Amino acid sequence: PEDTVTSSFASFIHGARPDHLSKTVRHRSKRMILDSIGVGLVGSTTHVFDIALRYCRELYSPVAVSSVYGKPGVKLSPTLAAFTNGVATHSMDFDDTWHPATHPSGAVLPALLAASQMLPPGTKPTGMDFLLAFNVGLEVQGRLMHFSTEAHDIPKRFHPPSVVGTMGSAAATAKLLSLSRAQCCHALGIAASLAGAPMANAATQAKPLHIGNATRLGFEAALLAARGMEANPFILDDIPGCSGFSAFYGVYQPKPLPAPGDHHEFLLEKQDIAFKRFPAHLGMHWVVDAALSVRNLFVHYAGSFSPALIRTIVLKIPVSKYINRPFPSSEHQARHSFQFNACAALLDGEVGLGSFTESSIHRQELRELLDKVVVEHPEDNVANFDKMYGEVALLLHSGDVLTGKCDTFYGHWRKPLSKESLLKKFRSNASHVLPEEKIEALITTVDNLENLSDSSQL
Repeated sequence: PEDTVTSSFASFIHGARPDHLSKTVRHRSKRMILDSIGVGLVGSTTHVFDIALRYCRELYSPVAVSSVYGKPGVKLSPTLAAFTNGVATHSMDFDDTWHPATHPSGAVLPALLAASQMLPPGTKPTGMDFLLAFNVGLEVQGRLMHFSTEAHDIPKRFHPPSVVGTMGSAAATAKLLSLSRAQCCHALGIAASLAGAPMANAATQAKPLHIGNATRLGFEAALLAARGMEANPFILDDIPGCSGFSAFYGVYQPKPLPAPGDHHEFLLEKQDIAFKRFPAHLGMHWVVDAALSVRNLFVHYAGSFSPALIRTIVLKIPVSKYINRPFPSSEHQARHSFQFNACAALLDGEVGLGSFTESSIHRQELRELLDKVVVEHPEDNVANFDKMYGEVALLLHSGDVLTGKCDTFYGHWRKPLSKESLLKKFRSNASHVLPEEKIEALITTVDNLENLSDSSQL
């Protein structure tokens, strides 16, 4: 059918061209690619990544053509490499975040990297082809999230990248593989049947599987469509009495996606991305900056940070059940705990990779601070990454009260990381598995991605 929401998406995927990407979109998306590779590389050092890699290597006999983050000489079948690298990207919750809330890069980039290596010599996509496919995957994710007001708030039911990320991966891979318009439509329909993961698995080792599955299953949807599999051609439309993609949202109002060209503006042009300075749920970045602010006041007040002077720590945060964790017992719970991240920032003056080790989590002095925390939920502090704030108040035994507040942390799309800060993060992450010369070569390659003749070199 020509005049449907689904067909408009298929037409967009099929018709997008490199010249449709503005300078701003190319610049922002290259920052995302570099950051995502960095967090994937450091993520390849985690226990949950090792589980996923061992699973793929032991249970499958792959056509080993696609590379794995952080493991020189190890290759897997393309879809399993995408899965494993997707797990690495989200294994520390260190990957980028968009608004409405999702992790867009990790659901798309691993599939494109694996697909680039899968294609035979003479048919390799160029760097510009790669960049275009990446942005098609981002655009589809963003447009789908804008179809529901529910998607604008911190999620309660489905983890967004497991839903829109699967669709974005299918769209991006379909573009990279040059699928026909009809095949693009079927790829989206197939992907919708492979999407979705519940929020209850947040703060567990299963959460990184959401990204791994999104990038892998979207990739598989495109491959199935390329081989002739068909799906419902109305999958994105709102058909009364028969849910398609609307099954994931209580409120769903789809709109056609404008054809790419002079009058189409990519969402990445309008809405930048949040890059995380430390590996934890995005909501933690507000309370950490607020905690660091009040810690500075406290040090100025008392001469040093002295927990014994504190009677109560009041956190003013939005209502969000899965990130309200008073006493986390694992690294994944700690990454999803307002209380833990605020207290770690107060105690150490920073939050970083080392904050989430078992020894750091179970420190007695940290537990003593957690015992002092009281949580409040002001009505004006809504569970929305574009509107929320974090506030940390220290009620001292002397009767004095010190307060720190953050409504836009450094790294938020309203306050983007500088080039220097992004490169510092990338170099730090990549240094866990790569020598300096390869790190610098990667930076140069991504920076000049438009000129790369063979994207599989990435």
